[in-house]
Amino acid sequence: MTADEPPYAGIVTRTVALVVDAAALTVGFAVASGAVGLILSLFTAVELTSPGAVLGVAGGWTIVVVTYFILFWTLVGATPGMRLMRMRVVDARGEPPGPGRAALRVVGAVLAALPLFAGYLLVLVDDRRRGLHDMIAGTIVVYVTGEPPEAEPQSSSSSRAFTTASRREPTSSLR
Repeated sequence: MTADEPPYAGIVTRTVALVVDAAALTVGFAVASGAVGLILSLFTAVELTSPGAVLGVAGGWTIVVVTYFILFWTLVGATPGMRLMRMRVVDARGEPPGPGRAALRVVGAVLAALPLFAGYLLVLVDDRRRGLHDMIAGTIVVYVTGEPPEAEPQSSSSSRAFTTASRREPTSSLR
């Protein structure tokens, strides 16, 4: 890595980000599907454990997960878990991937997971820390660099009032 290249994200921070995203997706989907199941049970006689219902929930889960990753990668270049770990996914131009590239990355992520997650282990040996899904989609995951934005200075009147108030001697009505 040269001085002008961004620092590439490693396997541990990427895994933590994925765990955060998986937890958010699971909790959100469980709450939403529970609410939908409750509403459906009030108006229909559908058995929620029937094969059709189970397949419907599995299909819904798949759509939610794929949409979650594609939208976050495309719109902001990072999922909430990635933002928490200060990472983003970029294409060769340094921009967030487009919808097609993000969809290709999701497909690559599934393929990388199939042989006992071996496609993710490539992050350990690749010089740019790319997994199989990154190689397929032409993306890299980098740490977000730069200093956090500085706080805006307070207006002079409010800072003077705070300073004056903090210098006063405490008063007591017990004197």
